[in-house]
Amino acid sequence: MAQSSKLKAQKKGKLIIFSAPSGAGKTTIVKHLLQQNFNLEFSISATSRKARHTEIHGMDYYFLSEKEFQQKADNNEFLEWEEVYKGTCYGTLKSEVERIRNVGKNVIFDVDVVGGLNIKKYYGKEALAVFVQPPSINELKVRLRNRSTETDGKIQIRIAKAEHELSFANQFDAVIVNEDLQLAFKEAKKIVFDFLEK
Repeated sequence: MAQSSKLKAQKKGKLIIFSAPSGAGKTTIVKHLLQQNFNLEFSISATSRKARHTEIHGMDYYFLSEKEFQQKADNNEFLEWEEVYKGTCYGTLKSEVERIRNVGKNVIFDVDVVGGLNIKKYYGKEALAVFVQPPSINELKVRLRNRSTETDGKIQIRIAKAEHELSFANQFDAVIVNEDLQLAFKEAKKIVFDFLEK
């Protein structure tokens, strides 16, 4: 009898965190992993920034006003949050993570470096933290320019932030240098598979 009730108890999902400087390719890798058979669901972050023209509320981000975001922060509703740029906050809602884990799915995150380390600290061995590194800062500049979504001034801010974020790489469980996307995909799949099989 105890055995059958044990089987019924849903096993909580694990957490897979991908962090990187902006433009390193973490979003592309996460999207690729979501198409693999890893029982993954994407943890949608909340942000106080305005949606880009291609983005959809509740799919790309939960777009909140600065006031709404602050209220949730004050109510301790975030697992982690950070003011990434002046007036622009990003965070991971606890309710979003638990919603996914409670149905037995593994949660995959696409978050900034500080946020990724905070989630890892909170969940410990239940979480895998992966850092995606660009091959060089120059390559990162090229990628950000090719996006054509930001001004040169914004790109400079992102580059300065990226240089700082690269110093955190050694605090992650694994580092993928994204020079060749197909190789990065392969490496990411192996790292995630090994972690989930443990």
